[in-house]
Amino acid sequence: MGGALVARALAAPDSASTLDATGWTALLTAARAEQLLGTLAWRLDGLDLPDPVRPILADARGHALQQRRAALWEAEMARRALAPTGAPVVLLKGTAYAAAGLMAGQGRSIGDLDLLVPRRRLADVEAALLAHGWEWVKPDAYDDAYYRRWMHELPPLIHRERDRMADVHHTILPLTARPTPDAAALIADAVPLGNGVGILAPNDMIVHAAAHLLADGDLAGGLRNLWDIRCLLAEFGEVGLADRARLHGLEPAVARAVRLVGAVFGEERVRGADRAYVDRLLARDGWGRQTRTATRLAFYIRSHWLRMPPTMLARHLWIKARRGHGGSRPDAPAPPR
Repeated sequence: MGGALVARALAAPDSASTLDATGWTALLTAARAEQLLGTLAWRLDGLDLPDPVRPILADARGHALQQRRAALWEAEMARRALAPTGAPVVLLKGTAYAAAGLMAGQGRSIGDLDLLVPRRRLADVEAALLAHGWEWVKPDAYDDAYYRRWMHELPPLIHRERDRMADVHHTILPLTARPTPDAAALIADAVPLGNGVGILAPNDMIVHAAAHLLADGDLAGGLRNLWDIRCLLAEFGEVGLADRARLHGLEPAVARAVRLVGAVFGEERVRGADRAYVDRLLARDGWGRQTRTATRLAFYIRSHWLRMPPTMLARHLWIKARRGHGGSRPDAPAPPR
């Protein structure tokens, strides 16, 4: 109930005018759980809302604006730290949307600072960030070695004074994943913002969002990611998208993402296997709690399967279980996080 209400209100804000008190409770709690309350507040701004709802959405708009400012300031701090290296720096995800003034960034919840840099420059970038106040979140020898050998990013960093996380990527999927995106093309075709950093080209931005949603996780928080894709498609269209997706080995993921946008935020009929994805994306009840435990567990298992071959997965989970770092909960994060 709750997830479907959020999707409907985002796609057709006027639909919220028909809600009673129970409906509003379901909408707001599910939107908060999906980190979409700020986005919802932006979409509903200007409508005639019930008195108890107005201050909640006003607070959400203010919080989203504060997050946006903090994210852009963190990007600026990273730019200053990395400028002497001369390495190309590309902003990703929420910070990129906000920096470029895109529809996907309006009201969006923004957490970590995500950067893409050439793999050959990782050592320089890492050293520069460490010299400017960032430090490792997980000082663990196994996790550190795992990230450096198999992942698409350095181990996560956090700034010791600002308490802000940074994820430094050298590509957009783990090296153990089956698709192999062309990281050099992502960086070469990035769009400069005129301040020493860039963002992915429009089609690459959509491809990355689809990869993040469908090829690298269990769809937790997926409704927000799918809304990103819906906004990017509305702003940029699909011209050349299939060709770019093919270049990165992500044509199936992008095609499914486009279908899911139509099914969740439009009126298109759900096709075959897409039904399970829609069920996972909308798995919230009227109190914002997660539902469909079996479906979530299935996608959790799928996320591990996507990230690594069976033998490697078994070894990894065995090590993490012995060390008390993992489990088989359907809401647990994918390895090695």
